[in-house]
Amino acid sequence: MDAINPILDLFGSSPITPLQQHMAKAVECANELPALIEAACANDQIKVAMQQERISLLENEADDLKHALRLHLPRSLFLPVDRRDLLEVLTTQDSVANCTKDIAGLVRGRRMHFPAAIGPRLIEFAQRSVDACRQAEKTVDELDELVHTGFRGAEVTLVENMIHELDRIEKDTDLIQVAVRASLFELETTLPPINVMFFYEVIDAIGNLGDSAQRVGSRLQLMLAR
Repeated sequence: MDAINPILDLFGSSPITPLQQHMAKAVECANELPALIEAACANDQIKVAMQQERISLLENEADDLKHALRLHLPRSLFLPVDRRDLLEVLTTQDSVANCTKDIAGLVRGRRMHFPAAIGPRLIEFAQRSVDACRQAEKTVDELDELVHTGFRGAEVTLVENMIHELDRIEKDTDLIQVAVRASLFELETTLPPINVMFFYEVIDAIGNLGDSAQRVGSRLQLMLAR
């Protein structure tokens, strides 16, 4: 059985739980993205607007949690983790919600209607990027156990395996992104150039969402290595 870190008994209020709550809210925000992309593929602008408003609300709630954690995070922590590391994880998590909000705002603002030829793969792409976000959330959910065991023992192996799975999912998103871009390239001459430009921008932004999730795992991996 792994030893419990005794110094935790001296720490009244851990910042780990609010960090996990923030990640949960960021992922809740990302979860709404596939439905927005699906609505844009169907040219259901009413549903797009509803999803965009939902995403904006959740992103604002994530911002509130972020600001509260930054405000109340002690200058010194009786934890086997540096305050700066926690803040960097928080900032990386925040990019998940921010990226989702940016995508939703662009899709709604441009009243985008994605071509049927790329629709299914684009929805798959959005969903797989969200899968990466959910996997990143699983790793963050283990942070309290890592702290309790002093970043030692079987818990470290468990989290490392989770991060490897996150990397695998993110590689999937890269492959799907290449396929979506190739499909769009084949259609370029049949579409208004300005639309094509913004379609590529959305595709890149969805890829950035998966990258943001992977960076959350990378931040935790650095913490494990210290």
